Amino acid sequence: MTKLSVNVNKIATLRNARGGNVPDLVKTSLDVESFGAQGITIHPRPDERHIRYQDARDLKKVVKTELNIEGNPVEKFINLVLEVKPAQVTLVPDAVDAITSNAGWDTVAHRSFLQEVISEFKANGIRTSIFVDPILEMVEGAKETGADRIELYTEAFALGFKEGHPNAVKPYVEAALLAQDLNLGLNAGHDLSLENVKFFADSIPGLLEVSIGHALIAEALYMGLEKTIESYLKALS
Repeated sequence: MTKLSVNVNKIATLRNARGGNVPDLVKTSLDVESFGAQGITIHPRPDERHIRYQDARDLKKVVKTELNIEGNPVEKFINLVLEVKPAQVTLVPDAVDAITSNAGWDTVAHRSFLQEVISEFKANGIRTSIFVDPILEMVEGAKETGADRIELYTEAFALGFKEGHPNAVKPYVEAALLAQDLNLGLNAGHDLSLENVKFFADSIPGLLEVSIGHALIAEALYMGLEKTIESYLKALS
């Protein structure tokens, strides 16, 4: 079964909109776990506009499944990850002012930098994953960095699927097969939803984990958080 890691950034966005601690990010994350999710994902950005760096410290104390911290490995982020020591760190090349992640790494051009960062994380017992587009050269480059896994950036698939082009999954299948050949673990995320996640998971060999936040929280507005998570688990089973 592909594991579901729930990105709780949008819970933090809602909390920060009014100040205070409603909704309670830690309690919501514990509820998400109790509803069956196998992981919690957070993506702190330097301006802390949703997830705050303190949230990572607080969640580390209570998350019983797996804590995945995503982000661009600037010095502040690296220091946070080394302090918190999550189960997994996912490296994402997002600009400081990015609304959301919008591209994978060029693992060839940034190989030396990624090797240096990844070696430090792995020396501290942290599983490493690199956010990449479904481009075979980028998958091969990820292997050269020493990463444990890659996370396929799935926006292009989601857009194609929505427009009625199921063959949009083909580059992801090819990337997944190459990852298997290279002994790279495989995650995926971005714009996956209840509408497309079953088709994607059924199509992708060796898919270990999906990280879903925006769509899941939006769907939960209508279905409720527990029922929404149950629906994702059913789709991924």
